[in-house]
Amino acid sequence: MASTASWSERPCSIGALVPPHIHTREDEYSIVTEGEIGFRSGDREVVLGGGGYITKPRGEPHTMWNAGSSPARMIEVISPAGFENFFRELADLTSAGPPQFPDVLALADRYGLQFGQADWLPGLIERYGLTPPPGG
Repeated sequence: MASTASWSERPCSIGALVPPHIHTREDEYSIVTEGEIGFRSGDREVVLGGGGYITKPRGEPHTMWNAGSSPARMIEVISPAGFENFFRELADLTSAGPPQFPDVLALADRYGLQFGQADWLPGLIERYGLTPPPGG
């Protein structure tokens, strides 16, 4: 039987920010297991602690960041399955050091992942003391 979802546990270091992006093929569900993680999906913005969760539907721009003063962790469930291969390929791409941003964009394109800028991003970075994403 084919899997309908994939999941992973992801650490989130202090100051970490996932660049705003859109999944064109998958829905994403995040469950915070430790620390505080902020999420923005569409017009919704929330900071969640352990046990908190959020759904991020496909086609909706979203980002996430460490909103606390200690490392945080979350479980990501992505449905339908298949996107876990993006993370495997990204790990291979970064094994020799930071990858070139055009290589990351090419990988993202193969998985229907679109990165973009958002007018609210600079304020978010300032409020939480985050590390800006590449090209940001």
